[in-house]
Amino acid sequence: MFEDLKAQKPDGILMLMQMYREDSREAKVDLGVGVYKDASGNTPVMRAIKAAEQKVWETQDSKSYVGLAGAPDFNDAMVKLVLGDALPRDAVNSVATPGGTGAVRQAFELFKMASPGGRVFVSNPTWPNHLSILDYLGLETVLYRYFDDDTRGVDFDGLIEDLKKAKKGDLILLHGCCHNPTGANLTGPQWDEVIKVLHDTGATPMIDIAYQGFGDSLEEDAAGTRKVASAVPECLIAASCSKNFGIYRERTGILMLVANGTEKGIAQGTLNFLNRQNYSFPPDHGARLVTTILNDDVLRADWMAELEEMRTGMLGLREQLAKELETRSGSNRFGFIAEHRGMFSRLGASPELVVKMREESGIYMVGDSRLNIAGLNAQTVPVLAEAIVKAGV
Repeated sequence: MFEDLKAQKPDGILMLMQMYREDSREAKVDLGVGVYKDASGNTPVMRAIKAAEQKVWETQDSKSYVGLAGAPDFNDAMVKLVLGDALPRDAVNSVATPGGTGAVRQAFELFKMASPGGRVFVSNPTWPNHLSILDYLGLETVLYRYFDDDTRGVDFDGLIEDLKKAKKGDLILLHGCCHNPTGANLTGPQWDEVIKVLHDTGATPMIDIAYQGFGDSLEEDAAGTRKVASAVPECLIAASCSKNFGIYRERTGILMLVANGTEKGIAQGTLNFLNRQNYSFPPDHGARLVTTILNDDVLRADWMAELEEMRTGMLGLREQLAKELETRSGSNRFGFIAEHRGMFSRLGASPELVVKMREESGIYMVGDSRLNIAGLNAQTVPVLAEAIVKAGV
């Protein structure tokens, strides 16, 4: 039986990581893998997470299952973090998931159940795993224009024109903030225009918000998501705790469903059913840490302070890189880097130039020229700037 299995397409980022490890040069820079790194190149355990782990260790008295939907206090805390007061709590159905990826997968599974034959509109480009999961599930995907390679900003006119082709029964996938892989975000007025299209077409929005707190602030990064969720009758929201709590390996996320025209028991019961089919009870350790932090004033304040340090540190690196490039290139054509938000920016360089930077300068980035700003530090920014200019980007 298994001899008939076919080789799967290798993951480009994992391949890049392997190439980086095998590169014997000392002067090499890893800008490919999508995890936050501090100035020393480490992915640290946040102070509040350490304190929460100690508190949980001291007080937890059982490792029994939590409910199919996850622990209610985790769901409550995360709905509040993402949606604030945009909706009453009882209007939001939710389930804990193994990371943001688990939430995305469950959302697509739910859409497939609810709208057989429906299409999923996805930004071009988007996080590669969106497309991989959609393809695996056999869902029809429609790409909508998003990134302008000339301005390195949002092609908003193209985006609106393409989204107007959606219809009732279709799903429109949006990034809540810190767009991956481009770093180019929608403005407040642009979110309003997207909401108008959602009303006109009857399509259902799904928002993937994986980087809340990495862009402009916890509140500002959630503004678009809150606008959409409060303005439409139906909405899916997949949120991750990997980045803003630094618990990548704990796989902690949540899927939220706003379905005003659906009986709450049916909506919540369907989410529970999907959890049962995929992994039964969701993992709790990461969720327990998040809940402990969000419900403790002292820990929450420390977490927010460290998250702000991470956010402003990335903004500082963006500004430094933009200035270094302006000095070396004699133009401000790289100013977009300082305007982008989150961990990533897309340079707009060709795959050939990406290879050239890797071979000549030891700069490792994804083939579409996505670079992880958090992979830089004050010493490697000039190295990257020189490599970009030398390659002729």
